[in-house]
Amino acid sequence: MKAGLGLALGASLVMGAACGMDPALAQGAKATSPPEFARRIEQLKPGEWVWAPDVAPEGPVLVYVDLSKQVALVYRNGVRIAATTVSSGKDGYATPTGVFTILQKDADHRSSTYNNAPMPFQQRLTWDGVALHAGGLPGYPESHGCVHLPYQFARELFAVTKLGVTVVVEGDAASHVRTSDNSLLSPFNDKGQKAGHTPLAGGQQYRWQPELARSGPLSIIVSRLDGRVVVLRGGTEIGRSVVEVDAADHGSHVITMVTRGGQPHWVYVGLPGHTSEDGVEVDEAALNRLRLPRGFYEKLKTALTPGATVLVTDSRVGDAPLEHLTVIDAVKPAP
Repeated sequence: MKAGLGLALGASLVMGAACGMDPALAQGAKATSPPEFARRIEQLKPGEWVWAPDVAPEGPVLVYVDLSKQVALVYRNGVRIAATTVSSGKDGYATPTGVFTILQKDADHRSSTYNNAPMPFQQRLTWDGVALHAGGLPGYPESHGCVHLPYQFARELFAVTKLGVTVVVEGDAASHVRTSDNSLLSPFNDKGQKAGHTPLAGGQQYRWQPELARSGPLSIIVSRLDGRVVVLRGGTEIGRSVVEVDAADHGSHVITMVTRGGQPHWVYVGLPGHTSEDGVEVDEAALNRLRLPRGFYEKLKTALTPGATVLVTDSRVGDAPLEHLTVIDAVKPAP
């Protein structure tokens, strides 16, 4: 595979005293592999964030706020594309939990309750004042109920959401948790219901259920760590299989299917730091590094259309790895 996946990661000037916060400066760290960086969410420092939208360029968006970890995760087409630290409501102003939808968007909003304080890139969750917006990030809950985001992250999120997008808020800010398996897969669908991510049963090589989602963009995650492939359509898991990945490179890579000369081809996605690779065709040797059960491969191949995206990563997809992985009747995928 080519060089690792690039990212935009925050060095953000936190804006204003919205929801009771003083201005603060939060400096982001550097990384070259957003999925791997983001699965170590507990290592993010206040104000740090990861944004990798090309991992899933299309599909329904879900925002998940974990009050216990003081982080927010963004999923598109059921795949995590972003992670950030947040600051939620302090004692006496706890951020409410539940399933919300974005009711209003205002990039230049000012508080009608707290001295006209700026609330940049505000996305309202309740009519009584709870919203997502850029704000102070001291490393602990210190808002008046809103969810504070890094300024640039709030701008990026504002650009990919629309009214009606689901926001799930869970956890307890008073009970801080620092560890998680941090699967790349969304724990909820775009309606806020628990997502159906079921591990393969003992001895089962693959599962294929296209009837669960007949239309929508296709995202395929290949997890080296779990030895699994997960296929998502419109944010819903429709397939899962064991996989063998014959590759010494442990970076993350994104490729997409395009049509050239009337024929399908896999090409690299040109991401920040690797824009010269944009549109470069994936060679056959790279494709032959993936080996799948024949039955699963034949079914998956019929579902592939231009725009399908594949993420190859070391991050988990919520399935414990096997001690000894045996792929029965394995084939090497081809375009």
